[in-house]
This record gives sequence, C-alpha cells and structure tokens, in this order.
Amino acid sequence: MFIAQAFRYSHSFWRYIVFPVLFFGLMALNYVFIEVMDLDVAQIMQEEIARKGSNRVLLENLIAFVIFLAGLFLWVRYVHDQPIKALTTSRKKVDWSRFWFAFILVASFNTVITLIDYFANPQDFALNFQLEPFLYLLVISVILIPIQTSFEEYFFRGYLMQGLGLLARNKWIPLILTSVVFGGLHYFNPEVQKLGDIIMIYYIGTGFMLGIMTLMDEGLELALGFHAANNLITALLVTADWTAFQTNSVFKDISEPSVGWDMLIPIFVIYPLFLFIMARKYKWTNWKEKLFGKVEKPVEIQET
Repeated sequence: MFIAQAFRYSHSFWRYIVFPVLFFGLMALNYVFIEVMDLDVAQIMQEEIARKGSNRVLLENLIAFVIFLAGLFLWVRYVHDQPIKALTTSRKKVDWSRFWFAFILVASFNTVITLIDYFANPQDFALNFQLEPFLYLLVISVILIPIQTSFEEYFFRGYLMQGLGLLARNKWIPLILTSVVFGGLHYFNPEVQKLGDIIMIYYIGTGFMLGIMTLMDEGLELALGFHAANNLITALLVTADWTAFQTNSVFKDISEPSVGWDMLIPIFVIYPLFLFIMARKYKWTNWKEKLFGKVEKPVEIQET
C-alpha cells in the first residue's frame, strides 16, 4: 500500500525522471570534476578543516541537504500533487512513535557498542572531548544530520521506491535498485578509499535493511529513525581522520583502519536482529507478498 498509494496522485513517467536526473547529474558532475582535476578529496578536506575548523566544514557540507530536501518536498507537493504524508507513510497520519522507537533502539545499541570497544581497546582511541566545540557540534548535528538522513530516506525509500514500484508494478525491483544505488553513492566516501571496496557490502546491505523496513512497515518512520540515530551518534561519539564525518566528537579513533569478514557481522547478525525486534513489536506478517508482491492500483482508481 505504501507504494501503490502514489497512484492516487499525478504519477506520469516524466514526473519521476526530472528530479532524479538533476540529483544524479549533479553527483556525476562532481565526480567528473574531481577526476579531471585530479583532486585529492581527503587532502582538501584536511586543509579545509585546518583552515575553518571541523564544525564549520560539517555545517557547510550539511547545508546542501536542506536545499535537496526542500526541493524534493516542493517537487512532490506541486508537480505530483502529492501530500508529504503520502510520501512518508500509508497510515492515516505519521506515526512518530515508530520513528522514536527505531531512533532509541539504534542510538542505544551504537552507544553501548562504542563504549565496549573503547574500554576493551583503549589503545585504539584518544579522548577528543572539548566542551565548547562539542556543544557547537551538538547543535549542528541535532538540527542538520536528521535533515541529511531524511533527504536520503525520502529520496531513496520514498520517492524512488514509489516511482520504480509504479513503473515495475512489483516491489522487489525497487527494493533492489534503491538499495544498490544508495550503497553505490557511498563509493565516493573516504572510508572506501581507506578500507577498500569490501566496505560496499556494508553500505548496500544497509540500503537493503532500510528498504525491507519500509516495505514491511508500509512507511518511512522506522527507516527515518534508524538512519538519523546511526549518523547522529556516529558524529557525536567517534571521529577519525579518514571518515566522511570528521567532527569534534567525544572520541577519536587512532587505530590503523582495516576491514575483513567482520564487516559482515552487521549485515548478517545485527541487522537481522533489528528486523526481528521490529517484526515482533509491529507484528509484521506476509513477508513474501510485502517484499516481492505486485503493485496494483487501489480499487477506487483501477482502470475499467
């Protein structure tokens, strides 16, 4: 129903082409510029942080997502004539309790795991906490990181999921495509250069996790909470010189980064555990139909 409800609004093919072409075109131009100019993005980031400070650099990077999210909302509202609620959920109103459940679940888990890692491997961390810079970071993060993650959820698990679902008339194609493209965009993150291509398993797997949550729960609320908590807690708790978010966080990871098959633990152990908890709490059933079933027009607007 989450996908199919988009049939009720203006959903001609061209309407679902323009905004993604503009967004992905902008990403492609940015990549081509970096390649043609042979820029070292990591070095440029370090120079910018040294000159402006990490809080200002973070602020400047996140501001773009305010524009992206506002643009997406305006496009959906005035080109598709679709209320934002219909891009958010199939329920009569947005269920913010779902958002907060996922947020608290993920925030608590990430905080506990980080503290366990810190106490178990103190040689891998340096205490990075400074009150004033951290307070600025807190304000910037609480306001702008949820906007960044909300844009990604509304764009991939909302807009593209609905548009591709209407085009393919099934659910598995939008699930696969949005997950792979979502993960693929992270290929340009500095973590990939540092850790290698294997980390793409984590990014694409996270896309599948968020997509499954959206389809099973018939709305974005859980995915919005999950994504916001994951990025927010990461920005506030731990930074490193090779991550996309370099912040005035509490701790700094000073270990030599490496990645192996332990990268699969979140995908095959932790994420299924989260899905199990959510499935029990929200009584998810009929997994095959919700993940692989057909997308059909609502009865009231079916073609005669």
